[in-house]
Amino acid sequence: MTAETPESIPTAGLSRRGMLGLAAGIGAAGLALGAGAGTAAGVATGRARAGEDAASAHAFFGEHQAGITTPVQEHLHFAAFDMMARTNRADLIELLQDWSYAAARLTQGLDVSATGAVGGSPQAPPDDTGEALGLAANGLTITFGFGPSLFRAADGADRYGLASRQPALLRTLPAFLGDDLDPQLSGGDLCIQACADDPQVAVHAIRNLSRIAFGRARLRWSQLGFGKTSKTTAAQATPRNLFGFKDGTANILADDTAALDTHVWVGPSDEPAWLAGGSYLVARKIAMLIETWDRVRLSEQERITGRDKAHGAPLSGGTEASEPDFSAPGATGGTAIDAHSHVRLAHPKSNGGSRILRRGYNYVDGNNALGRLDAGLFFLAYQRSPEQFVTIQRALSTDLMAEYVKHIGSGVWAVPPGAPAGSYVGAGMFA
Repeated sequence: MTAETPESIPTAGLSRRGMLGLAAGIGAAGLALGAGAGTAAGVATGRARAGEDAASAHAFFGEHQAGITTPVQEHLHFAAFDMMARTNRADLIELLQDWSYAAARLTQGLDVSATGAVGGSPQAPPDDTGEALGLAANGLTITFGFGPSLFRAADGADRYGLASRQPALLRTLPAFLGDDLDPQLSGGDLCIQACADDPQVAVHAIRNLSRIAFGRARLRWSQLGFGKTSKTTAAQATPRNLFGFKDGTANILADDTAALDTHVWVGPSDEPAWLAGGSYLVARKIAMLIETWDRVRLSEQERITGRDKAHGAPLSGGTEASEPDFSAPGATGGTAIDAHSHVRLAHPKSNGGSRILRRGYNYVDGNNALGRLDAGLFFLAYQRSPEQFVTIQRALSTDLMAEYVKHIGSGVWAVPPGAPAGSYVGAGMFA
């Protein structure tokens, strides 16, 4: 996507409740915040400057939401929200309008509002928190999703008159073997995925969108991520996960339009019609038993993974890009790639052709009570149907890697198509 033109950035501003949220300034409690940038008199409220690289800004408006096929950025701040009690349909629409207005500005390197961090009254809280002043857009993308509970609450209540609009495929994911899910790290009525090449830019986006939501939605849980574990363009090198192996070698790429239409985008003939051009997002927080893995001999690590650690080539031979040969004989009997290796069980050949588009990130949340790294993979996958993920995850029930990972968080959301200029994300759901 290309950057927005000035004419396409909304000028109507935030709703009164959105402005009250900014003034309240307490909607982002619990977020990991970057250091505030110093300001001086005369600093403009828009951070984008003449001469800055325009390619670092991605359009918010368009056919599809940015942040799916966009080249994967280096940093993530993901947040899940629940709508507040006693909110109604009008509140939800107004929130999505406010979020879309702010996101269209933030992705262009602008403050959250026209008044911004330093352009308002010195006697009132600033609209923008200011820690991104002086920073460019840094490739920021903001992607919104709607969870099953937005359409029908756990008690069956149709809070927003959307039960009839719920996609039939949007259901809480089934339990998988080995799940140890924490309810405090799972689910959510709404989600926001903010990705950028500067962590402070991503955190700034979630922080300010959380403030705007004050009184209408509350933060349920959030996750910071770094060091992307997948790529979406051929120009990007395949990154490594915290086990030290290349990750996402066979990911669907942005220029593979046929694969995207088949496996990622909800089609025009799919139901519901309002979701056409959108996708489904599955997020999984996967704890990795780092210290245990680090004591495993190299040959065993490679057998578990199914690829060599140095170059990412399948153990059947060739280069990283070579197609794995699951029938190739091993040097000491059996097949070169173990039947229960991760690469074999996750491969489309083992899953009826199911493929997903990955946008995962590493995470480190300090140490746990045992003094070990609280670290792992924050797995993000986009697909035309959540069943694609379910099929693959069920196939991984005998994965050799399962001994070294634990799924502790989970969520699924319908990701609507991009909003046309002048509209807001999710508008078709209310039509």
